[in-house]
Amino acid sequence: MKLKRIASAFLAGALALSLAACGGSASTSAAASASGSAAGSASAAAGSDLDYIKGKGKMVIGYTVYEPMNYTDVDGNFTGFDTELATAVCAKLGVEPEFVEINWDTKVVELDAKSIDCIWNGMTLTEDIMANTATTKAYAKNAQVVVVKEGTAYTSTADLAGKTVVAEAGSAGEAAIQGDENLAKADYISKSVQTDCLMEVAAGTADAAVLDLTLANAMIGEGTDYASLKIVDELNAEEYGVAFRKGSDAAAAMDAAFDELKADGTMHWPRSTSWRWPTEPGVKQNDRWVCFCVCDPWAPFRRVPAQL
Repeated sequence: MKLKRIASAFLAGALALSLAACGGSASTSAAASASGSAAGSASAAAGSDLDYIKGKGKMVIGYTVYEPMNYTDVDGNFTGFDTELATAVCAKLGVEPEFVEINWDTKVVELDAKSIDCIWNGMTLTEDIMANTATTKAYAKNAQVVVVKEGTAYTSTADLAGKTVVAEAGSAGEAAIQGDENLAKADYISKSVQTDCLMEVAAGTADAAVLDLTLANAMIGEGTDYASLKIVDELNAEEYGVAFRKGSDAAAAMDAAFDELKADGTMHWPRSTSWRWPTEPGVKQNDRWVCFCVCDPWAPFRRVPAQL
């Protein structure tokens, strides 16, 4: 699926999430940049992955449906924060973006098989990802959070030992569950996408979900389909980046594109720039969603008055 047009107002607002607006965690960002640099050196011997992508005239981007990063709105337009940022970066690189839905649990396998050229879908820069792919610098912050039903008694993850907890297979949420001594004792069930996790908690078939803050902030609470759900805990902070094949020189080229977008002002839009969240029921036409700078990992995708 190719994105044929860009909603400029959305792009402006969405890019305010970029790490370029505030700088990120030094350790993770440095590790990600180092991974990309090392990959660039290796690619010289194996042939340029960037030339391969440019030769096709398109960059095949692997994604899963993940509001607000990549999704189809009520008017049938494929959009989202990562969708619009990817489109802007591809324009800098002189290629067209082509978005292909993948199985998140086998994302690296599909990358290595050249079914896709990169993974770009709110992807956490984990040690495993950085060890097995060439990654860009971080461009946004996120966190893994615990979501439960309103009225649920919760003081810590110890309350969930022996309870049913869900997360997306192969996700940072799954890793957070496995790495928490209390959640590791829960009855864990993996789901194919994060939105399914919210459905399970809302239906009462799961006691809690562990998923991305960006998605939780956008999809739960008053005025949404999941008004009965709430965030009760933050397990860890993390950063988003883009992954290419191990040894690819395309990661360094994308870092340069990020720098250009920062220099030309695209990644410096103020908080007054906003876009309407189109899928939220009952929202008036002039209500807006605003992306804040990701210096505060709890800030992205909180709704504020349209006049800001």
